[in-house]
Amino acid sequence: MDVKTQHTAAVGAVSPAKAAEVAALERCPIMGSYGAPSVMFVKGQGSRLWDSFGRQYLDFLSGLAVTSLGHAHPQVAQAIAEQAAKLSHVSNLFATEHNGDVALAIDRLLGGGGQVFFCNSGAEANEAAIKLARRWAGHGRFGVICAFRSFHGRTLATLRATGQPEKHEPFVPLPEGFRHVPYGDLEELERAADETTAAVLLEPILGEGGVLEPPAGFLQAVREFCDERQLLLIFDEVQTGFARTGNWFAHQYDGVQPDVVTMAKALGNGMPIGACWARAEVAAAFRPGDHATTFGGQPLATAAAKAVLAVMEEMDAPAVARQKGALLRDKLESFEAVSQVRGRGLLLASELSPEALCEGKITAAQVAARCLQAGQEGSGQDKAGQGRVGQNGTSEERLGLVVNAVTPTAIRWAPPLVVSEDEITQAVELFQTALKVEQELAAASPASPSGPASPGQSN
Repeated sequence: MDVKTQHTAAVGAVSPAKAAEVAALERCPIMGSYGAPSVMFVKGQGSRLWDSFGRQYLDFLSGLAVTSLGHAHPQVAQAIAEQAAKLSHVSNLFATEHNGDVALAIDRLLGGGGQVFFCNSGAEANEAAIKLARRWAGHGRFGVICAFRSFHGRTLATLRATGQPEKHEPFVPLPEGFRHVPYGDLEELERAADETTAAVLLEPILGEGGVLEPPAGFLQAVREFCDERQLLLIFDEVQTGFARTGNWFAHQYDGVQPDVVTMAKALGNGMPIGACWARAEVAAAFRPGDHATTFGGQPLATAAAKAVLAVMEEMDAPAVARQKGALLRDKLESFEAVSQVRGRGLLLASELSPEALCEGKITAAQVAARCLQAGQEGSGQDKAGQGRVGQNGTSEERLGLVVNAVTPTAIRWAPPLVVSEDEITQAVELFQTALKVEQELAAASPASPSGPASPGQSN
């Protein structure tokens, strides 16, 4: 049931204000590129979300690995509020007070010696990296080697860089100059390079491609190949950056020094901001006027980013992600329906076995939708309008769980760093219950798919 249907069904029992909300939703002029939403969230706190009916959910997706400090983090919220009351935007024709501090922090976390271009999203950061590679390499060298199953954005160039051909077809012709090879296959990557190649663009861990790590030694070997052929090595850390995987950046596990790194998502904890970092000698290829964006590095976004990085450094965010990620991994691996847990830190994917998915009768998307629906089966009240009572005699609130299917057989887990151990335990229990419900429905109706409709895999 999508959010419009939920609201419409409840109109008779709600206030005039809620009825007005329903009417507004019905005539909403937003394009349908995301499909019908299944829930409307109106409030968040830490690892929790509340929908427009007051129902509560555990957020183990973090807006696709964005809100790493949780919802409504007090220091970040305060920084945004204070900056909004003072100055929000003047354009990049002028200097503002926070972007230098944020750039210095990013450069320090990446080992120093670089410069930063600010933008508004991961796709824009990757666009900047692609343009920088072409500008650095010069005319005649414009090619970029990418990986199949990668995801780099949805602008025309970053869509072409994305290694998912099914996403290309509706928008052809796409920009030329991009070649794709199997992720982790060094020989194929070497064969793909020619005299027109300028760069290699890789995710240190494939995020949208299924949370897949490269083979041991692969990133180092790519670094050596790029040095040999004088190619730029670009790491897309949009999803993996800022402690998500247990290091400040995922490529640091391999001890590899890239030429360019792109980032976004967790940098603003929900405030739109992206960045492209490059070694100073590479960054120097950009001349004034070569690249720009109106809102990039504006004071509201960089105030948020400055607060985010300060909080993360104070809490030792990589250590937190490793510790809590180990607990989540242990809980998932102890569940017999899970055949494999992939990823690092607090970016994990739990692969469900064929038996758990009833040999194809259930999909991971159905399980994720069932997890979400668990919070929609009540709003803390029973049919008589009374609060439910748990076994211990206290009021019991039904919880939903926000996760998503990163492949047809795997669930992605990306909770905020502030998640508690109890919430990790609760989330895995909700996941187990949701899978059991889907299995029972599949057994009762073997001829037809079970479960509620689910939105698409990811962003």
